[in-house]
Amino acid sequence: MPTHAGDLLREWRQRRRLSQLDLAIAANVSSRHLSFVETGRARPSSDMILHLAEHLEVPLRDRNALLLAGGYAPAYPERGLAEPELKAVRTALRQVLDGHQPYPAAVVNRWWELVDANPGIGLFTSGVSPRLLEPPVNVLRLSLHPDGMAPRIANLPEWRAHLLTRLHRQAEATGDARLAALHTELAAYPGGEGRPPRPADVVVPLRYRGGGDTELSFISITAVVGTPMDVTVEELAIESFYPADDATAAALVGWPRP
Repeated sequence: MPTHAGDLLREWRQRRRLSQLDLAIAANVSSRHLSFVETGRARPSSDMILHLAEHLEVPLRDRNALLLAGGYAPAYPERGLAEPELKAVRTALRQVLDGHQPYPAAVVNRWWELVDANPGIGLFTSGVSPRLLEPPVNVLRLSLHPDGMAPRIANLPEWRAHLLTRLHRQAEATGDARLAALHTELAAYPGGEGRPPRPADVVVPLRYRGGGDTELSFISITAVVGTPMDVTVEELAIESFYPADDATAAALVGWPRP
């Protein structure tokens, strides 16, 4: 287990596949000093920790952990989304969700837990096991669990492979044990191995059985809040689904809402 900020900085450098010299050049610091920081022979200032963390693209939550390990107070607040300081963010998120109707859209946090959604998301949650909808709802578990959306995903092997690859990359990039554990859990669900996307593929669609013989096809777009300075805000993402064909667009215009 890391015992000081230097240990954590070394882990982040290795996670980014950078040598000490690479990071020293990018951050414009002495490679000798960086070596001393990583081995604990030199105590970095809070400014140095944040400077190196910026070049290592360390998430704000983990920058706070670096500062604590270095003996400093966290620099980035972590407010609840309901707090007054985040009113503008809440309003903007709600406008995006409302404006996206009748198509499904949801806001998730770092661990893929559902934070908010528009009524269109009911298209995906209708008919799933109630226990999967008990807070906190994990949207990836909801998607791939046999009692969730999985039985209605027509191209489950391909969509499953897409989600697992994305989750694996996120877990590797952040070193987050919760994300790694989630990946292990989801990878054990049935669903088959999907083929990798072909070079001719534009996107991997979500092909979803909407009931009866109706099959809906979606592409997804992920959006995040720009220039966040709050941990909660940085970890939010909007997952929006758009019709991948004219038939899906037409079907959703009059689709019944739960």
